[in-house]
Amino acid sequence: MRSRVVAEGTVCLTSSAIVPATLQATFHFPHSARVWRGDEIWLQPSGIEADPPEQGRGMDFLECVGPDTSAIVFRLLDDPADLARASAVSRSWRRFVVENQFSKIQCLRAYPEVANFMDIEICSPGSSVSRNVRSSAAAEFDKLERDHRVYMHLTHGLLSPYNTKDCIIHCVGASSTDRYPEEAIENTLEAADRLGWNPSYWSSRGHRDPAVAECLMYRLQTDLCLVDEIKMRPFKAFFRDDEPIYSAERIRFQMGYPKSPPWSGTTIYGENEGQLIADSNYIWTYTSPEFPMLQENVLQSFKLPHPVLCIGGVVKIELLGGVVKDAFDGLYYIW
Repeated sequence: MRSRVVAEGTVCLTSSAIVPATLQATFHFPHSARVWRGDEIWLQPSGIEADPPEQGRGMDFLECVGPDTSAIVFRLLDDPADLARASAVSRSWRRFVVENQFSKIQCLRAYPEVANFMDIEICSPGSSVSRNVRSSAAAEFDKLERDHRVYMHLTHGLLSPYNTKDCIIHCVGASSTDRYPEEAIENTLEAADRLGWNPSYWSSRGHRDPAVAECLMYRLQTDLCLVDEIKMRPFKAFFRDDEPIYSAERIRFQMGYPKSPPWSGTTIYGENEGQLIADSNYIWTYTSPEFPMLQENVLQSFKLPHPVLCIGGVVKIELLGGVVKDAFDGLYYIW
């Protein structure tokens, strides 16, 4: 498989899509990731038509229609700014929004991968992180309110316009490599077909069964990346007389996080890369549909059905089905 392998999207930890910070939130899954939040939006909503109010007192929508119907209405809001405006109407409205966790529901609806967060911590700049303690009703509401503010700004940041960038930072490993290091996975991150006079590409080992799948695994720049597109270009063996293209028939993507960081201080080499990419080392939070691959030496774009929040910063590219049988040994390879 030839470069360029590119995962495009935004890096949530450094992207301008996340609003400027006044507090810092740490989302806990087995390995923590950090995002920034800013000051809340305090705007009064437009007036709500109702029956003439009592003298000296306005009509309260929540009291008028009741909590169950109100909850249905609030769940229909899909813009975090609308939820911020609603929570700014009054203390009772804010309590209703916070206690029903509408900001979390809104965030999960936009990015279901957020369900993998186990806990949230907040600290002010320059102070230590303190864990939320559920020792009383007041402490429980404080925790719900902190979570509300974080999910509000996370949703706002994720839904804001952003400029795409290459999110891949380095390789984790390949399911197999025919000749290491000449045909190693690191070659897939090079833009050129050759380095000097030498061809530059990755090649799997040969298989008699074309249905044998191969995979490539990459580490993204941060633990939280918003990925919407992945690009790959099959390699044309220009040094062969017939210039074959050993492309996969189909391609699929998985995203997730390691149970423990397997690449820390680890150098990839032919004997250990299979251990680094073993599925037993990872929790996959997203699996894409399968996409057909063209048997052409062109950069092919695979647009995901929707932008995916990659939690944990690991992308696995599954190459499904060999197409071309090698003329020398009769085996199926993927380059």
